[in-house]
Amino acid sequence: MNSEVIRKDTPGCSDKIFLNSAGASLMPKTVVDATIKFLYEEQELGGYAAAVQNAGLINQFYEETAKLINTKPSNIAFAGSSTDGYAKALSSISFKEGDCIITTNDDYISNQIAFISLQKRYHIEIIRVANLPDHELDLEDFERLIKKHNPKLIAVTHIPTNSGLIQNVEGVGKLCKQYDVLYLVDACQSVGQIVVDVENIHCDFLTATGRKFMRGPRGTGFLYVSDKSLNRKMYPLYLDSLGAKWTAFDDYQVHDTAKIFELFERPYAALVGFAEALSYANAIGMDQIESYNRKLADTLRINLQNNDFRVLDKGNRLSSIVTFCQPDGNVEKIHKALSDHKVFFKENRREDALIDFTSKNVDHAIRLSPHYFNTMEEIEKVSQLLENIRH
Repeated sequence: MNSEVIRKDTPGCSDKIFLNSAGASLMPKTVVDATIKFLYEEQELGGYAAAVQNAGLINQFYEETAKLINTKPSNIAFAGSSTDGYAKALSSISFKEGDCIITTNDDYISNQIAFISLQKRYHIEIIRVANLPDHELDLEDFERLIKKHNPKLIAVTHIPTNSGLIQNVEGVGKLCKQYDVLYLVDACQSVGQIVVDVENIHCDFLTATGRKFMRGPRGTGFLYVSDKSLNRKMYPLYLDSLGAKWTAFDDYQVHDTAKIFELFERPYAALVGFAEALSYANAIGMDQIESYNRKLADTLRINLQNNDFRVLDKGNRLSSIVTFCQPDGNVEKIHKALSDHKVFFKENRREDALIDFTSKNVDHAIRLSPHYFNTMEEIEKVSQLLENIRH
């Protein structure tokens, strides 16, 4: 992995220290170029002809996504975001009163709200599994809850947006496979920063976004749909002409790939840009990206702890999401120091992660999310800036 080439490919990192890839990362120049080139072709040819002329580039999206997460192109659907794909996956499940969803305390805010919405509409039960003292998921509790409640769905966020925790989605997947329970994984914060392998996770659905660690355009994402789900004829509540064939006045036949979860109208320029971002990451190799990211994040956490900041990330495996505050729980001085020195970051609030932040007794946290275009020198510079406000 050539860091000089990567930084040259990333014009946005030349005049700032960008540590918000968990929000919306910096796109490589090739991603922007691919997106703009397609838009110009739409300008000259119209959208339909441009799509036909660039069928190979469009298919590249499915091929590169499949390569990234170790599956087949036929298992991939384009989505406008991870949440878009998540909602479509949920809509393919026929919930009824008395059904149960088992999830975690650390699932993403939008997912938690979706579950509550289902609960209000269908009177289902939401059960959140216990965490062990080290904050890892309690797999024994998971198995006990599965046996007791026979859940309709198990849903786990791989990496929560509010902490560096990497949840044991593989261990949960083994239980889901053993007990034949539908399994939905939100990989919005993990795809692009660590290796994600759907064969190891044993999930039925997995969602991700383009704008975060994948470094793609906004308005892009994908949904993975397993062969098991496709063979069971699971499809979203609202199909259109891309997902099904109109076979009679009052009937249709669904297609046999994950594209049944897509709609006919898609932002092809953004899709082509996302395909380039996927290709860019695959060319470097997710194993190399993960290894380098771990060094950046580990160094940052150690420096913060050495300067007596309260690091909020808990768990045995931690990611490139680093959350912290001052010992008294405040973040104002941190916020000012970073902003004054053109460090890009995110501030998380209690309502973003209600269960987790309530248990940690914090109202605000600063989130830094280094990525592979960052340098160790930048990590040390930020650490020094923050050390100055503690002494």
